[in-house]
Amino acid sequence: MKNLVRMINNMKLKYKFILFYIVVVMIPVLIIGIALTGYFRGAALDRAIDQATNNLEKIKSQMSSKLRVPTDISNLLYFDKDFKTLVTTKYPDILELTKAYINFTDFKDYILQYRELSNIRFFIDNQTLVDNMSIAPLTPEIESRSWYQKVVGTKGIHWLYIPDKEEYKTSEKGTINKLSLIRQVPYSEYKKPGVLMVQVNPDELNGMLYQEPFETIIIDEQGYITAAKNRELVGTTLDAFDIDIDLSTKTKGVFRTMVKGEDSYVIVDEMTPSFSISQLKVITVFERNSILSNANKVSVLGLLIIVGVLLVALVLVYTISLLTTNRLLRLSRQLNQVALGNLNVVSHIDGTDEIGQLSRQFNYMVGSINRLIAQVMESNEKNNKLEIAQREIKLKMMASQIHPHFLFNALESIRMNAHLKGEKEIANIVRLLGKLMRKNLEVGRERAPMKEEIEMIRSYLEIQKFRYEDRLMFEIDFDAQASDILIPPLIIQPLVENSVVHGLENKEGTVNVRVSVVLSDGAIQVLVSDDGAGMTEKRLSEILTVIAQAEEEQRSRIGLRNVHQRLVLYYGEKHGLNIESEEGKGTTISFSIPRDSDFRQ
Repeated sequence: MKNLVRMINNMKLKYKFILFYIVVVMIPVLIIGIALTGYFRGAALDRAIDQATNNLEKIKSQMSSKLRVPTDISNLLYFDKDFKTLVTTKYPDILELTKAYINFTDFKDYILQYRELSNIRFFIDNQTLVDNMSIAPLTPEIESRSWYQKVVGTKGIHWLYIPDKEEYKTSEKGTINKLSLIRQVPYSEYKKPGVLMVQVNPDELNGMLYQEPFETIIIDEQGYITAAKNRELVGTTLDAFDIDIDLSTKTKGVFRTMVKGEDSYVIVDEMTPSFSISQLKVITVFERNSILSNANKVSVLGLLIIVGVLLVALVLVYTISLLTTNRLLRLSRQLNQVALGNLNVVSHIDGTDEIGQLSRQFNYMVGSINRLIAQVMESNEKNNKLEIAQREIKLKMMASQIHPHFLFNALESIRMNAHLKGEKEIANIVRLLGKLMRKNLEVGRERAPMKEEIEMIRSYLEIQKFRYEDRLMFEIDFDAQASDILIPPLIIQPLVENSVVHGLENKEGTVNVRVSVVLSDGAIQVLVSDDGAGMTEKRLSEILTVIAQAEEEQRSRIGLRNVHQRLVLYYGEKHGLNIESEEGKGTTISFSIPRDSDFRQ
């Protein structure tokens, strides 16, 4: 440590400036800049993940709402007796079947009424039926379909993605892909249950994802993409994303992995529609670099600006240190000449800064030395005379001083004399006056207990009561729990003086002054009120304006502005004076002190 101090002391001043700047400013700023860059990058990722997670919850809620319609329709058809009659009747000829098809319009009505529906189909082993693109007889080809076998084996509702080319015998309509509700409808007349298929309008599902900021898809339990922000992905599987992890085993979570060779985040959530035994997954994928690109640009720009500012500041520090040290070196050479005995040196360093002041003081010092050398004898003689005069002044000042103890002793003697002569009232007033003067001489203390302030107020009011007799009545309501709480001295007495002096002005009869100090709601409430002359609204407004202004110079007296400024300084703006007054009815001044302030014993 000593070697480091010695090395710093041996360095030139300009290098000290540069070293100080690098260690104290440049390095900390760069470290903070790099740390903030990392923080902003992490915060950007966290915001993106939170946003994507919240969006998934929103999509799940919207998806549940949209899939509720097909579910309700399927429940209605499941218990619809007219529908059961239609599909279970053995029709003798095509004419009867056609009439039955024409009379049953529920499928068309549902599709027209609900935009969530694309089509409704029903398959049953009734060979008297004809496929009208809604109701169809069960065929071996349909029975071979994977979705049919899956549904017949269970009794619940399934949600599966079925391309049209798989639904129909031909692939003519294979351009429209649909998520469908499939459930079996058992009828006792048939060994094989009927199968109801309610197809969801794909535009409703894709439109729900169109506004999402990230690539979002919905897949069924087979792995088919049933809806996507990018509609070209509908009908494909997760293989189109080229995700490095197997999402079929993931039910919910945030995963960082490679997607199409890019570092990405995959957020997975799972939902189960109402009354369904199938589950759908909602997946959001976004590249990590796409989120960090803007943060990186801002970070790089910020670092470049910081480095540029630091370099400019370094140049300025070096320039200023060079100018400063050159001027100091010139002053040092001139001091060396004075040390060698040359008292005719004159410094010509310009500037009004500290070095310029040193130069002027140097010239003044050299001139003073020359004058002192020439007038040494005369100066000694003057100093001797001045010394004698100072001694005389001190003696006179000591003789004219009155020690406070002498004053207090004199007042005590007067009080005792009055007491012995039966003048108890005068003796009491002299005692109160001495007590009040003693407390005022101790006003230099930073804090005083509340009870001492109340004692001073009581003494003051007793003296004024003696002075004004029946014209002044007072009441002090003091909560004893506030006795030991410390407050700035002389914080309440000026308010009481204001009430007595100004309350009695321009009013005849008795003036009542009330002082209240109580504890309530965790604070000390102080109130000084009188029913004196009061003041006009204009005068009250002027006083409120004056006490709110900072004092331009120190005043010897302590007035309302002094009390208000000290309260605001110690406790904050809301604890300043509150003044209410009405002309002819009196004035009320109040303030509060927080009970848990540090002004407490």
